[in-house]
Amino acid sequence: MKYAHQLREAITQEDTTPLIGVFDMFSASVAAQHYDGMFVSGFGFAASHYGLPDIGFIAWPDILAFVQRLRLAFPHQHLLVDIDDGYVDPETACHVVQNLEAIGASGVILEDQQRPRRCGHVDGKQVLPLDAYLEKLDMVLASRRDLVVVARTDATEEDEILRRAKALAATDADVILVDGVRSVEWIQKIRTVIGDKPLLFNQIAGGKSPRLSLSELSELGVNVAIYSTPCLFAAQTAIDQALGDLKKTDGRLPEFTTESVGVAESLALLEKNISRHHKPADTPVELSVG
Repeated sequence: MKYAHQLREAITQEDTTPLIGVFDMFSASVAAQHYDGMFVSGFGFAASHYGLPDIGFIAWPDILAFVQRLRLAFPHQHLLVDIDDGYVDPETACHVVQNLEAIGASGVILEDQQRPRRCGHVDGKQVLPLDAYLEKLDMVLASRRDLVVVARTDATEEDEILRRAKALAATDADVILVDGVRSVEWIQKIRTVIGDKPLLFNQIAGGKSPRLSLSELSELGVNVAIYSTPCLFAAQTAIDQALGDLKKTDGRLPEFTTESVGVAESLALLEKNISRHHKPADTPVELSVG
């Protein structure tokens, strides 16, 4: 119960709360050195766990197992989990939500896409009829105890975006997300339509939304910012560069310097995740947000 409460408290702060998208335990280990909140991104998990695009391949037991490992290794982090459309069926969505809450997730994002689903920042998205989504959302809200629930719409037509945002804000959902927002003007329109309901903004490199700082988002009334793929895209870039360089040098590793990562540095990072090294839950923990 404490995890949802802590995230809910962070959301109510004046500044925008950042949550960093992680795709596996190693990326989470690095992210935890810099930020106190993680986002379990469907894009990243589909890429890491299956080697597939985020178009509906994720099975809920796999995401559940991943979140369980994350919570054991990172007992003090916010964990917001992307559960796509709740894995199609409303009963499954409720079951997943209750399981995630039981293992220590802080919150979930439930979208209104219909299958075949797409990443929120690509073309070709289709949404469920609003009544059907609201029925699923209401069931999820009734099944949680204290878990933070983010209601997400992937509508793309301007009138429909505002209609759905207003309808979602009228529910008991804790936060509203309109994915793929294309401009600051539209953030402002959505902020007006949803009233005092907390607002989440999704930032992804190469996506449809503008690149905005946390300070700029705070001024726009955005309460939470999720960064879906910075770790995944950085890994792709760095691995590609490192292996390209290795090929150019006929397989000779680069010179090891004081700024390099080697066996000792990697082990030191991972040893922090061993449970016996964690401070008790009631012990204050110093965390960085940037």
